[in-house]
Amino acid sequence: MIHVSRRPEAPPDLSTVIAADVATVHFSGDWTLAEVEAARALVENAWQTLAAASRVHVEMSQVGRLDTAGAMLIVDLGNRLGGRGATVSTEGISGSHTILMDEVEASMRVPSVMPKPAVNPVRAMLIRLGRAAVDGWQDTIRMLDLLGAVGSGLARAIVRPGSLRTTSLVHHLDKAGFQAVPVVALMTFLIGAIIAQQGAFYFRRFGADIFVVDMVGVLVLREIGMLITAILVAGRSGSAFTAEMGAMRMREEVDAMQVIGVNPVDVLVVPRVLALIIALPLLTFIADMCAFAGAALVTVTYGGIPLETFLQRLNEAVVLRTFLVGIVKAPFMALIIALVACVEGFKVQGSTESLGQHTTMSVVKSIFLVIVVDGVFAMFFAAVRI
Repeated sequence: MIHVSRRPEAPPDLSTVIAADVATVHFSGDWTLAEVEAARALVENAWQTLAAASRVHVEMSQVGRLDTAGAMLIVDLGNRLGGRGATVSTEGISGSHTILMDEVEASMRVPSVMPKPAVNPVRAMLIRLGRAAVDGWQDTIRMLDLLGAVGSGLARAIVRPGSLRTTSLVHHLDKAGFQAVPVVALMTFLIGAIIAQQGAFYFRRFGADIFVVDMVGVLVLREIGMLITAILVAGRSGSAFTAEMGAMRMREEVDAMQVIGVNPVDVLVVPRVLALIIALPLLTFIADMCAFAGAALVTVTYGGIPLETFLQRLNEAVVLRTFLVGIVKAPFMALIIALVACVEGFKVQGSTESLGQHTTMSVVKSIFLVIVVDGVFAMFFAAVRI
C-alpha cells in the first residue's frame, strides 16, 4: 500500500514594505478556505496600511496552496486599491495558480459603465415615427389577414350552418349588446341633453330657439349617436375581447386548439365579430332614441318649447335618409372594433404586463380608427350629396 503524505497547512502571511509612495506587498503561506478568517484579517490590515500608496507591487512567489476563497481575497484587495486610484501590478504567480487567478479576476471584474451617447432629438423622433409606421403597417396586414380568415369562417358557416358556434354567438351578443344598453342609454341621454342645452343657450341670442330641434335631430342621427355608441363599445366590449383572448394566449389554450385541429378563428373570432355587427346597429338605434329623450327634456324645461312642437319639428327636420346615414356606418365600426380587439388579443405574450399593454392598445386603436372611418364616411356622403 502506498501512503501519500500531505504537506501540512502553512498559515497565510502578508507583509508590506512602503518606500515613498510605492508599496510592495508580499503574500506567502497557504491562502485557502481553511484559513480564510485569518487571511481576511491580514487583507483588511494591509488595506489600511496602503491607504497613501499610489503604486502597489504585489509579489506572490511565496504563496503555497491557493483556492478560490484565497484568490478572491487577493483580487479584492487589488480591485479596492485600483478603485481608489492606485496602480497595481502583480508578479510571481506560479503556473498552477495562473488559471485560477485569471478566472477569479474575470468573475470579479467590475464592468465599466459606458456613457450613453448623446441622442439627436430629431433623429430620435424620426426613429419613433419609423417604428410607429412599421408597427401600423404590420397591424394592418394582421387585420386584413384576420378579415380574410373571418370571411372564410362565415363562408363555411353558410355552407354548413351547424359549424357556427350559436351558443357562443348568443353569449357574446348578450354581453356586447344587451348588457351594454344601460350605459349606452345613460350616456347618450346626457349627451343629447347637453347638446340641446348648449344649442338653446346660443340660439336664444338670435331668436332661433326652435332650430335647436333641427340641430339635435340631424347631429344625433348622422354622427353623435353612432359615434358615441361605437366609442363606448370599443372601451367596453373591445377591451373585454382582447383581455379574454389574451388570457387564453397566456394559458396556451389557443395553441392547444391548433394542436387538436380546431381553428381558433372559427371558435373565438367569428362569434365575436358577428355578435358585435348585430349589436352595434341596435345599440345605435337605442342611443338615438335616448339622445332625443334627453334633448326633449331639456328643450321643454329649459328652452320652453312644448313637447308637441319638439316632435313636430323633429319630424320635419329629419327623414329616413338621415337615420340611414348614421345606422349604415354601425356594422363597419363593429367590424373594425372586433378585428382590432382580436388582433391585439392574439399578440399577447406570456405576462400580465403584455396583457395590460395590448388591452390598452386595443381601446386606443379602436377609438382612433372609428373616428378616422367616421371622417371618411362624412367626406363620402358629402361628395355624393347625402
